[in-house]
Amino acid sequence: MKVSIVVAAFVVACVLGFGVQAQAQDAPKEHSMTGCLQKGMDAGTFKLTDLEKGPKEVVIAETTAKLDPHAGHKIEITGSVVTGKDPQAHTMKVTAVKMISPTCP
Repeated sequence: MKVSIVVAAFVVACVLGFGVQAQAQDAPKEHSMTGCLQKGMDAGTFKLTDLEKGPKEVVIAETTAKLDPHAGHKIEITGSVVTGKDPQAHTMKVTAVKMISPTCP
């Protein structure tokens, strides 16, 4: 009886452990990029240009950070890649912003 309880507990623990591991692997990885913040073509949209490295520009599809005050500034954004309207563009969901400089090159 005790052995079957221990075995059942072990099986449950293994199943829960694999489930948590699978969720962690599916979560998009956050990364940071530095460049100049510009307003996008549509109202309330933004893009990052003049990047220090990586793609030519980053389209910001959505954000939880307040970007309006940083338009025209050199900033560092942190977030994860998301699917955007243009599959060729590097598109991000931004979770944090850090001002590097009040001016852009």
